[in-house]
Amino acid sequence: MRRSIVWLWLFIPCLLVSDQLYAQQTDNPTTLMVLGDSLSAGYGLRQEQGWVSLLQNAFKPQGIRVVNAAISGETTDGGLARLPRLLEQHQPTHLLIELGGNDGLQGHNVKKIRTNLDSMIEIAKQQGVEVFLQAMQIPTNYGPRYNQLFQDVFYQAGDAHSIPVIPFFLTEIALQPELMQRDGIHPKAEAQPQIAAFMQQQLQPLLQAPVSHSGTQ
Repeated sequence: MRRSIVWLWLFIPCLLVSDQLYAQQTDNPTTLMVLGDSLSAGYGLRQEQGWVSLLQNAFKPQGIRVVNAAISGETTDGGLARLPRLLEQHQPTHLLIELGGNDGLQGHNVKKIRTNLDSMIEIAKQQGVEVFLQAMQIPTNYGPRYNQLFQDVFYQAGDAHSIPVIPFFLTEIALQPELMQRDGIHPKAEAQPQIAAFMQQQLQPLLQAPVSHSGTQ
């Protein structure tokens, strides 16, 4: 009897530790927040048709939560202004910045785009959030020089902050008119599963990588 009591007292701390670890895992799930523009907001589509919603469905069995913080027409100025509140509201562990397309379409100075990207990355990293940057492209009619400067700014920001840069998800889709809406900028519903599959392939290893815990929690 006495031996059973001794084993019980030895086993109880193990149960308490297991309960604490379980609580930490369930209270702090992997949460990816997508800070983007109309390409992620699903312009012209029902919400459930968009690639972010499809990605959420794909990640759900793995316990990964996806928050869509994208709004149509968003620029890097707007994203920077909204980011602190969004981080406080959703408490993401990971952030995908999919912004800059509207800046480029409006001919904004690439230095200003870079400054805004730098600020968003730094704000998120200071809160211990892992950041990914989505490379962006704009139509070729803006001229080869501006187009090159615009495309380079995302990879330069990624290199400067040592964060992954995901290739533009419309590179191949944009060359298929049957998958694009009439404006030639936004993909149709038929293209969304292809985008979601591409983004899952790109993001899966990044979300499963050990968190660096840079900044403060």
